[in-house]
Amino acid sequence: MNQSPTAEEHLAFLVKLQRLLSEGDFTATYKFALLMALADIAVERGHDDVRPLEIPMRDIAEKFVDYYWQQTMPYKSAGLGHDNKNASSSVLRQSTSSDAKVTTEIQEFIKKYGTLGRAKQSSEFKRLINAVSSTVAGQPVKFFQKIGGGTDAFVYERYRGGIVLKLGVSSHLRKFHSLIQYMARDGWIRHIKKIKSNIALLGQKDDLQGFLFESSREALKVVSHHLSKLTNKKCFYCHGGITDTPDVDHFIPFSLYGRDIAQNFVLAHASCNRSKSDILGAKPHLENWLEHLHRHQDDISQISLDAGIISDQDTMLSVTKWSYQQGHETGSHAWIKRGVFEPIGEGYAALVGHVSEP
Repeated sequence: MNQSPTAEEHLAFLVKLQRLLSEGDFTATYKFALLMALADIAVERGHDDVRPLEIPMRDIAEKFVDYYWQQTMPYKSAGLGHDNKNASSSVLRQSTSSDAKVTTEIQEFIKKYGTLGRAKQSSEFKRLINAVSSTVAGQPVKFFQKIGGGTDAFVYERYRGGIVLKLGVSSHLRKFHSLIQYMARDGWIRHIKKIKSNIALLGQKDDLQGFLFESSREALKVVSHHLSKLTNKKCFYCHGGITDTPDVDHFIPFSLYGRDIAQNFVLAHASCNRSKSDILGAKPHLENWLEHLHRHQDDISQISLDAGIISDQDTMLSVTKWSYQQGHETGSHAWIKRGVFEPIGEGYAALVGHVSEP
């Protein structure tokens, strides 16, 4: 059996990471994106023991494109397309020194394809990933671990085609994923707010968190419309008909895994959504969700294209297994219905494992 990091090692890593975020030299938002990418990749395919994890630079670059795609849209008119004639003047700057190269590289693809899903299906997408890989390797990956004028390589070592997370780091990132994402996003927002050219554009609006990291209202309307037709406008949780405007809920709570992936969206009564809140669904809901993915795989892929939202069933299954493993290890309870919960047993993650294994 592979050894897992001790509680002291987990906490020591978190303390170092907090120091890096507070004392590191940040001229652009790249370092926050890199930290988010490493945490997400650790959850999606890492492990809870001390083994190192090799991550190709292209995989990090794909995360950067996912994160920055929406942020390269005009801030005041964020939506599914990019038809604002003054778009370049209303795109938030990501750097205090010059335009962030990643956003410049993405802009060309937004103008041509509109949504990320359609861009990913194009033969040119590889060119974008290659360009972003070069930028990521030459900037954030190179300088991420510099603190106070020196370098403390406690997160990863570099190799020619990517990086290798050091012993125990995959486990640290998985254990503290929600906290790390909060820290990175908070730093990202504060960095954008302090760039002078962004101040007038931001104005008095207080929706920066949603714009930077969540799907647009227009995209969610598309998801709601398609899911309503797909499910006869029935609540995923109580199976009752929805007579008013349905909620689009994250089956795996956004607070646990803060990326919008088409497979994670379900339709719900507002009351069921509020009751479930940020809690994992109980086994009947999990089984229903897995069956939903199997039955509607092609439909969900089409929804992602129409809404401009990422489609990635394998990643979503990995995230779900990790979420229930964490829930079991921490003694958490799963939501059945309003006021009714059950302990998360070991069988939850095993159920997802059986489905996701080839």
